[in-house]
Amino acid sequence: MEEKTEDKQEEYGAQNIQVMEGLSAVRKRPAMYIGSTGLRGLHHLVYEVVDNSIDEALAGFCDKIAVVIHKDNSVTVIDNGRGIPTDINPKYKKPGVEMVLTMLHAGGKFDKKTYQVSGGLHGVGVSVVNALSKSLIVEVKRDGKVHTQKFVRGDKASELEVTGNTTETGTKVTFIPDDQIFTEIIFHFDTLASRLRELAFLNKEVHIALLDQRTDKKLDFKYDGGIVEFVEFMNKNKTPLHEVVYFEKEKNGTHVEIALQYSQAYPENIFSFANNINTHEGGFHLSGFKTALTRSLNSYSSKKNGDIKLSSDDTREGLAAVISVKIQEPQFEGQTKTKLGNSEVKGIVESIVHEKLGSFLEENPSIARNIIDKCINAAKAREAAAKARDLTRRKGALNSNSLPGKLADCSERDPAKSELYLVEGDSAGGSAKQGRNRASQAILPLRGKILNVEKARLNKIFQNEEIITLITAIGAGIGEEFNLGKTRYHKIVIMTDADVDGAHIRTLLLTFFYRYLAPLLEAGYIYIAQPPLFKVSKNKKTHYAYSDEQLEKLFAELGSEGSSVQRYKGLGEMNPQQLWETTMDPGNRTLLQVSLEDAVEADKIFTILMGDQVEPRRQFIQENAKQVANLDV
Repeated sequence: MEEKTEDKQEEYGAQNIQVMEGLSAVRKRPAMYIGSTGLRGLHHLVYEVVDNSIDEALAGFCDKIAVVIHKDNSVTVIDNGRGIPTDINPKYKKPGVEMVLTMLHAGGKFDKKTYQVSGGLHGVGVSVVNALSKSLIVEVKRDGKVHTQKFVRGDKASELEVTGNTTETGTKVTFIPDDQIFTEIIFHFDTLASRLRELAFLNKEVHIALLDQRTDKKLDFKYDGGIVEFVEFMNKNKTPLHEVVYFEKEKNGTHVEIALQYSQAYPENIFSFANNINTHEGGFHLSGFKTALTRSLNSYSSKKNGDIKLSSDDTREGLAAVISVKIQEPQFEGQTKTKLGNSEVKGIVESIVHEKLGSFLEENPSIARNIIDKCINAAKAREAAAKARDLTRRKGALNSNSLPGKLADCSERDPAKSELYLVEGDSAGGSAKQGRNRASQAILPLRGKILNVEKARLNKIFQNEEIITLITAIGAGIGEEFNLGKTRYHKIVIMTDADVDGAHIRTLLLTFFYRYLAPLLEAGYIYIAQPPLFKVSKNKKTHYAYSDEQLEKLFAELGSEGSSVQRYKGLGEMNPQQLWETTMDPGNRTLLQVSLEDAVEADKIFTILMGDQVEPRRQFIQENAKQVANLDV
């Protein structure tokens, strides 16, 4: 890391560290501090350490951050900030770095002279990481010295020692999560990449590197254009209607930054942040933006189009936007900060957006015309969708009390114990119905390929029989009427053939779930079945292989002599008993749970694979062709 020297260096010392309470409760109730002891909480540990580095960047002292996942699943975070203070705190008679790592609510973030704005857990962060780690080593470069201290499960394992000389400044934290606390301790590269990419977009001066030593995969993030580049990144494979609109303003101590761009696509893609924290559930900054957007566009439209009234949904069709606010006293609802609760921010964002967007529309009439036309078309489609929905409902579909005729339901009524198999074709559907466990497994055969919803509005979706059947079977509704609590099955399993058509149907279904029923993905309800690729018969015994590697292993165990191999192309080639034994028996099957780890990357992939533009799809296929196995054409 390169040297960072500033006149303000001496202002940040142990005397700036304040303490509010002890660390005793963290290991007893970890979920209170990091949300969960599963994957979400595991990755939250990394975010907390990185947030400390980002706070140094916000204060103007750090422009390089590196995150390394080691082969043993420990993680190192390095920055070139000022370094956590190592001098002795006069009140507690301990080095500042030891206080920060062993005392809850100890940190410099309560002292506004040290940090004007910060994210993290209000100083809780890095001490919580220490408490929930099997071991943690901190190395501070500061005042010409390298200082090192070790901790075990939150307790000090060594004194702070000077271990070398340096001309650099910064902090290096290496920790390994405690397997006594976490149900899983394997970090996901894509999950970390998603968060670090966001931070690089939001902090345009900062270079963030991610290295995975388990796979040698590396990513570098540095975006000089900030959130303008974020929006361009989101719309890279779409057809934008105009250049990115960007504005920023500070009002009453709140700094607001907004970038937005409409494209010819239909889904909206809006991200909101407060002090660099991704507020997944939104909050007052997002509601202020939506209100002002609708008001501004309606105000402009009324001058040109009379009485056409645009809804909030109409004004967000095809919109990519990033809202970033930085405030001194953030109030987040919930320990893991997914919703901003500062009510005063709504009026601030609303007034800024209304002022800046109103001026932009007036100064750019041709762009304004394109945006208004897009919104008016969305309004017409919404009205058509409402009529189509009513018509569909009158026919008896979309009624949770009237299940589709071709659905073979299960007898279990507890959704947590119920499974819905979406099966390609009537033939495989018949085998699945005969081979299933009727108590807990429902079967819905799908005929042919469903509509590609990436290229269709909601009104077209209501005209597609297969999709209506699917919505009705799941029971949670769609659009503004969607209710996760009404989902009839907590396992929805996509079971298609292992060929090109099967892969296409699977992708069409995943596109539909991602674009219109995303809460099902977020809840972890969507799965992909893994039927066998090969049947190996020898000495009147049958064995199954789910990959080429398993086939080779079978040959090694059984011998290659006298074996017959059948390559399955379709589920219909298996009889009911074989389908049950290989793909549906909970005691023997393999299911892949579909998770949404990186929303930006997921949007990009679905746009490439299912969108209008051919060239990005061709390029994607060329780049990934070498990874294809068992290609069936």
